[in-house]
Amino acid sequence: MSGMLGTVNRILLAVAGLVLLAAGAVLLTGTWPLHGRHAPLLTAEARHRYGHADGWWSWAVLAGLAVVVLLALWWLLSQLRRPRLPAVVVDTGDGAFALLRGRALEQAVAAEAGALDGVAGCRVVLRGRRGSPALRVALQLEPHAVPADTLAAVAGPVLTHARASAGLADLPTEARLSVASHRAQRVT
Repeated sequence: MSGMLGTVNRILLAVAGLVLLAAGAVLLTGTWPLHGRHAPLLTAEARHRYGHADGWWSWAVLAGLAVVVLLALWWLLSQLRRPRLPAVVVDTGDGAFALLRGRALEQAVAAEAGALDGVAGCRVVLRGRRGSPALRVALQLEPHAVPADTLAAVAGPVLTHARASAGLADLPTEARLSVASHRAQRVT
C-alpha cells in the first residue's frame, strides 16, 4: 500500500507542478486565453451567456470543485496516516533472508503482553523500515495493576522473545499505558 501511495504522490505532485507552471506562465505573459495583460478575463458576451444560462453551468462548476476538494482532502488524510510495516527482514543465518509478516509479529507481541498480570488489553503496531523496525505498544491496565511492574515485564521477556523470533539485535519500542475504566463498587 505504501508503494502505491508513493507513486500516487509523485504523480499528483508532477501534475500539480505542471498545472501551476502553466498557469504562472499564462498569467505572467498575459497570452491566450487572457487576450493581453489589460483585457478582462471574461468578455461582456461571456458574462451575459454564462450568467443567464439554464442553470446547469453553475451546478457543473460547483460539482467539479466539490470533487476536487474531496480528492484533495482524501490525499491530505492519506498523508497523515502512518502506514504499518508489512514485513521484517529476518537473517536465516545461512546468508539468505526471510520475511516475517508484520501482522504476525504484532499479534505475537500483543498476545504475550495481553497475557501479563494486570493487562486488560493490548494493541501493537509495527512501524519503521524492514531492516530497522520499531514497535508501538498500547497497554490498557486494570485498576489494580502496577505500571512499573507491567512495563518491566513488557521490556523484559516480551520484547526479548520478539527480538529473538525476528532475529533483531535491537527493537525500539514506545509504550503507552492507560487504565481501564471500572465501575465503582457500592458499599452497603
